[in-house]
Amino acid sequence: MFKRHRYPRAIILQAVYFKLRFTLSYRDVEELLKSRGVKVDHSTIQRWVFKFSPLVEANMHKRKNTVGNSWRMDETYIKVGGKDRYLYRAVDKQGNTVDFLLTKRRMKGSAQKFLNKAIGNNGKPRLINIDKSGANTEAICIINRHSLTFKKIKIRRVKYLNNIVEQDHRTIKRRIAITTGFKEFESAQRTLAGIEIINIIRKDQLTNPKKSWFATFKSLAA
Repeated sequence: MFKRHRYPRAIILQAVYFKLRFTLSYRDVEELLKSRGVKVDHSTIQRWVFKFSPLVEANMHKRKNTVGNSWRMDETYIKVGGKDRYLYRAVDKQGNTVDFLLTKRRMKGSAQKFLNKAIGNNGKPRLINIDKSGANTEAICIINRHSLTFKKIKIRRVKYLNNIVEQDHRTIKRRIAITTGFKEFESAQRTLAGIEIINIIRKDQLTNPKKSWFATFKSLAA
């Protein structure tokens, strides 16, 4: 994973962690590293985040603890290149992150793509609480129709139950509001995935956690 890189693994992961854990620009991370005697350009740090976030996410899913079978699903808009893009998210009733996905549109196909990812990584839930979104309802109904078992996902619409997932949305949106935001979709997708991984670590959702959040993050890049 780290072959042919000029910098050692520890420095690369420290830079990536700084960017994903804290509300810092890439230039801020560059300055932090410089204060520690490491000279690296901010564009290189951006490439590291772009490259390693998907790899860390893949390992995260292998180590994530089982979530509950009662989910709360919602989506929120994220500005990318001046356009609205949509971050889908589900948590269980304890607030544990089930899954996440940034999509270009808010429609049935986007909701279905997110649910396929979430179910593929976590198994089928007993129940999903949603808002009044017709697209989300249709997506769940399609999954139920195509199910090979008699087990169907129950749909519930209780507004206050989704407060717990909206809290996670607010955390992400505060991070973005303070920075300059995202210019490109793929960059936004990978950076947001990295931020979500840090949040999962902070929620203590992984097996074999280490003594610190950073140590746990490093172990996902092994």
